Amino acid sequence: MTAIQSPDPLVMASAIAPLDLIAKYDRRLPRYTSYPSAPHFQPLSDDRLFRQWLAVLPSDAPISLYLHIPFCNSLCWYCGCHTSVINRKEPVIEYAHSLIREIDLIGAAIGHRPHVRHLHWGGGTPTMIRAPEMELIMAALNRNFSLDLELDHSIELDPRTLTDERALSLAELGINRASLGVQDFDPIVQESVNRTQSYGLVAAAVRLLRQAGIGTINFDLLYGLPFQSVQSVVDTVKRAADLEPDRIALFGYAHVPWMKRHQKLLPEASLPGPNQRFLQANAAAEALTGRGYRRVGLDHFVLPHDPLSQPNQGDRVTRNFQGYTNDNCSVLLGFGTSSISQLPQGYIQNTTDNLVYRQRLSEGHLPCGRGLAFAGDDRLRGAVIERLMCDMEVDLAEVARTYLQTPGIFADQIRQIDEMTADGIVRRDGWRILVTESGRSFVRSIAALFDAYLAPADADGAPRHSHSI
Repeated sequence: MTAIQSPDPLVMASAIAPLDLIAKYDRRLPRYTSYPSAPHFQPLSDDRLFRQWLAVLPSDAPISLYLHIPFCNSLCWYCGCHTSVINRKEPVIEYAHSLIREIDLIGAAIGHRPHVRHLHWGGGTPTMIRAPEMELIMAALNRNFSLDLELDHSIELDPRTLTDERALSLAELGINRASLGVQDFDPIVQESVNRTQSYGLVAAAVRLLRQAGIGTINFDLLYGLPFQSVQSVVDTVKRAADLEPDRIALFGYAHVPWMKRHQKLLPEASLPGPNQRFLQANAAAEALTGRGYRRVGLDHFVLPHDPLSQPNQGDRVTRNFQGYTNDNCSVLLGFGTSSISQLPQGYIQNTTDNLVYRQRLSEGHLPCGRGLAFAGDDRLRGAVIERLMCDMEVDLAEVARTYLQTPGIFADQIRQIDEMTADGIVRRDGWRILVTESGRSFVRSIAALFDAYLAPADADGAPRHSHSI
């Protein structure tokens, strides 16, 4: 697809002031790491649907794997993940063996050893699993899957818990990419979110990983936290860039205390409002691009050598539950509590209850909790949303042809897009839609036009999503 050239973003933004755009477009919206989004998944009474989908996985299609470890040493009050604090080793060891049981059950349900290109350990804090149990998990994966010789093997790490010995053990497992939770370097901000770690500690963790041979480093940063200012966020991203991570994910903090009760511990009165969040995000982006990082999608920044910056021929940047990726596999299998599997037929999410998870596996059942089978034009709309979120542009006619539809199916959306062009956040050339640079911050609002499931709240009036700005 040839990109439409955007005019000067300052000219495009002149139609309406940025703060007015925030007031107009800031809504509670999905992050669109999937479509339909997870709140629309429905309860499953058993694992039959998942087993049916697994049984027909083609033998020649590469897949990706995700392992969720739902434990941490301490709780960060901003956290939106499915995790819990635990200080005894026995439950973690039991969980590791349940994970092995799940891997074996899914392998048996598939009936052959699919080729795996990507493997990611997430959480929580995956290194709560000790090295011996991680080795057993890897052995189970090798029994049931064919791991690529050039496997993209990544793990999320808490730099406060990394030791020289652990860095070496991770490298021996074949891990070649580490994502460090940094969030912010300001001590006042760190204290307010219960996540204290110095710049020196993070720098030491980076050094340990690189010395061990794990040379590809990602940082996760947050804006919109209590007591953050534009200047403090810019200071953090500049210090982060000094350590030269290959990728920086600059996420907006999602305040959802109705879902994550521990977020009520945050000093809510000190949270930046939408205007400040907008200014923080844009100032940080300018600082990172000024240091040589290239912007990918809404919130990722990568050095020029990174695959996300220059995907291989025929590849595209895609978006899944881990964010932006160069993973083009059509199947993602998730293991562990709360993990989500994505298959050509739809989504399956495991139960979020650790006790239920272990019990179902002990009985020989896959621990399915919720799911959604694609219907109607779900795939078509999902493809449009993904391209908007990843490329900041989409050819609606091209996507429609792929799914044997005519672009006229988007007539209503085109009318709404045309209204947005007056605000300078999109341009249109026939059926081709381009998000302007000044509209990048509002891309979730643009993508939401194509979301047939979206409603402002649940039936009882409770919000489902965080604010989009």
